[in-house]
Amino acid sequence: MSLNLQEIGLRARAAARTLASVETQVKNAALLAMAEAIDAHQDAILAANAADIADARAQGLTPAMIDRLDLHGRLSGITADLRRVAELPDPVGRETDFRTLSNGLQIRKRRVPVGVLGVIYESRPNVTVDVASLALKTGNAVILRGGSETLRSNSALVEVIRGALAEAGLPLDCVQFIDDPDRRYVTELLRLSDYVDMIIPRGGNKLHTLCREQSTIPVITGGIGICHLYVDETADLPAAVKVIQNAKVQRPTVCNALDTVLVQESIAAEFVPAVVRRLAEDGVEFRADERAAAILGPHEQVKPAGDEDWDTEWLSLILGIRVVPDLDTAIAHIQAHSTAHSDGILSTDPKAVAHFLNEVDSAVVYVNASTRFTDGGQLGLGAEIAISTQKLHARGPMGLEELTTYKWIVIGDNHTRP
Repeated sequence: MSLNLQEIGLRARAAARTLASVETQVKNAALLAMAEAIDAHQDAILAANAADIADARAQGLTPAMIDRLDLHGRLSGITADLRRVAELPDPVGRETDFRTLSNGLQIRKRRVPVGVLGVIYESRPNVTVDVASLALKTGNAVILRGGSETLRSNSALVEVIRGALAEAGLPLDCVQFIDDPDRRYVTELLRLSDYVDMIIPRGGNKLHTLCREQSTIPVITGGIGICHLYVDETADLPAAVKVIQNAKVQRPTVCNALDTVLVQESIAAEFVPAVVRRLAEDGVEFRADERAAAILGPHEQVKPAGDEDWDTEWLSLILGIRVVPDLDTAIAHIQAHSTAHSDGILSTDPKAVAHFLNEVDSAVVYVNASTRFTDGGQLGLGAEIAISTQKLHARGPMGLEELTTYKWIVIGDNHTRP
């Protein structure tokens, strides 16, 4: 039986109108109920997830995709994020920019929900919970469309989430899920402009391109990360090795994992071998430019870098290394090859740091820190709905504030315009 997305959209719009006026304590109670329900039903959720993983392996999906799909050992973190979102301040109803004009009009802005979100995503079933929690907290209804490879996991999670909504007395249609893997429903969702206010894709380049080209609804894109760290001659080199190891190895299959290290030539002879020694123990393979390769000599885990390697989001234990003469060359490389996601400098030179911060225009720019902190939870936002690399409305991890807009409130005393 085919799905009627017009009907789904109509129900989402009605649910959003109801949810927009729900008190914060009711939303928080629903979030806590969601966490408790996931804890209580984890066996069923993990069984569904195991079936998805078995199919993914049989279909030859990459280890990176399977890692993103896997919920085992991660449900406790997911429910912890739900509870953190319940503790965060609710942006809805917050008023700012108070002014009284010379004519006596009183003006302010009030934070309000966006309305209905359409979220299209691949692989990661944890996104189902993250999106549902942030949408609920900000008074938005959401229509979810996950990938076919995680259909069972998402269905199990949505069933639990909707049960928690019912327990809290909220409309079930606050969270709806397109449970048919037919790709035509993606196109239909992208054109559901009468009901959906924002599209958020989470996946690869093809998905983002499809959404930009096909949607009649505003699209927030991002989440594709070719991430860099530049190491200058003033850096604490042992500490820099540890930061690079964390950025590459801690979880290599995600968008904020490190892809390329740029090393100032004055320290390259010492630093490049130190990085390779440490990360080779973790199974990392390297793509080295000519100067880095000459420093390293023959090494079974080092291959010459091709031009295309600097434009590759590895999502695996592969790291590019390039030796550069100076900071400006490093910045030029980042400007040419970065996806404006997460880029950083390891340095103790205040002038170099200031120059880097001014010139590198990524969504998150780091000084002496791992790129792995580009995450809503790590930056104090609770769970995130996506990481935007755009410049309009939202940029970087999209938490609660980024899922609201505002309306102007104008208070007069029977004012008329002259």
